[in-house]
Amino acid sequence: MLRTVLIAGLSVLALSACAKKTLPPGGEGICWHVGQTKDGELKYNKLATGVADLEHCAAALETMRLKFLRMGGTNREVTGAFKGNFIFIQRNGIFTAPSMESHRYPALVRTGDGRLAIPSAMPQRPAGQ
Repeated sequence: MLRTVLIAGLSVLALSACAKKTLPPGGEGICWHVGQTKDGELKYNKLATGVADLEHCAAALETMRLKFLRMGGTNREVTGAFKGNFIFIQRNGIFTAPSMESHRYPALVRTGDGRLAIPSAMPQRPAGQ
């Protein structure tokens, strides 16, 4: 009996951990900037419309980030959304995920000179170098 209750309890905990998924807004060709309010709620600001793909939305977010830095801003990371995916502009590249809680996958990586490139376009170093 105790074993059954324990297994049921652990199952409920495992399912509840997976339950919360913060999904991004949709919209055909809409690139969103995602900010946070003082209460911690997400706020979606329309950055651009008629955007062709995730890479172009990421470029618009990167441009916005660089403009803010030039104006004296300190935020080096920016979050956005495009067609049901979150976009995370970070120091080492641009990552994407289907929800805020999901694992982030690389979409673009930074080259040695700071440009962005598709991960498979970067040369691979042989092991031990």
